[in-house]
Amino acid sequence: MSAESFEQKLNETADRVTVALDALLPRAEGPEASLNSAMRYAALGPGKRLRPFLTMELGNLVHGDERGLLRAACAVECIHAYSLIHDDLPCMDDDDLRRGRPTVHKAYDEATAVLAGDALQAIAYEILAHPDTHHQGAVRARLVEKLARASGAAGMVGGQMIDIIGERETLDISVVTRMHRMKTGALINFAAEAVTTLKDVEDHIRRALEGFAHDLGLAYQITDDLLDATGEAGEAGKAVGKDAGQGKATFVTILGIEGAEERSRHLAAQAKEHLDPFGERANLLREAVDFVLKRRS
Repeated sequence: MSAESFEQKLNETADRVTVALDALLPRAEGPEASLNSAMRYAALGPGKRLRPFLTMELGNLVHGDERGLLRAACAVECIHAYSLIHDDLPCMDDDDLRRGRPTVHKAYDEATAVLAGDALQAIAYEILAHPDTHHQGAVRARLVEKLARASGAAGMVGGQMIDIIGERETLDISVVTRMHRMKTGALINFAAEAVTTLKDVEDHIRRALEGFAHDLGLAYQITDDLLDATGEAGEAGKAVGKDAGQGKATFVTILGIEGAEERSRHLAAQAKEHLDPFGERANLLREAVDFVLKRRS
């Protein structure tokens, strides 16, 4: 598959998710209109929608139900959008730019941004818990449990806490790896977990899907570290060079640029190996691995 056709498929999936989210998110009306508007600004704005894309494409490998996959994709995008809102706040990374436009607390105000993030987190679980996601309540409950674990203290939020600690304490490579597996990898892992929850699969297929997401998630974050060290703000769509300025431990600060690039390439190769059981049907996901390594934003 060519890079052009991959980008086209990525954009098509992003459009599908945006349309679905537009229907699922509350309209900006009533006395709480500013909250709803901020939620929509964050979730419906420009973005690659990589986590939803992975959810949909991994699901297609096992012939999963399209409606359930799309709703799981929307839920994970809501969590991701909420995390970006809170990451950008003055008390966290204090960023004014996200995806080439003002962050939510700049476009609205800080209090509205906090509440918009809270509300996006809540609606993610509402989406998963709805019968439209799956006809079995037990399956929906497992989805909610897995997303809660991936996004909470044992996952994304816990990883963010380690990141904050890294501004004042020296972290070694094992702790940095743990931080990235939690902060970024856990939500990408959920893409695979959602698929294997919505559709019963054999153990070796489950291990392949989850192994792919596990290695890709860490490769994604290493690429993010490299972008912060070597990228340009205009191309990245956000501030760069902040990790070094804040004294944060990253794969780049510990391994150097060449070492981080080599680690990322190794993880990418492992991620592709996990797709071997699916043959050519997984070519789109192999392209996704290359996309992660080459991305500039």
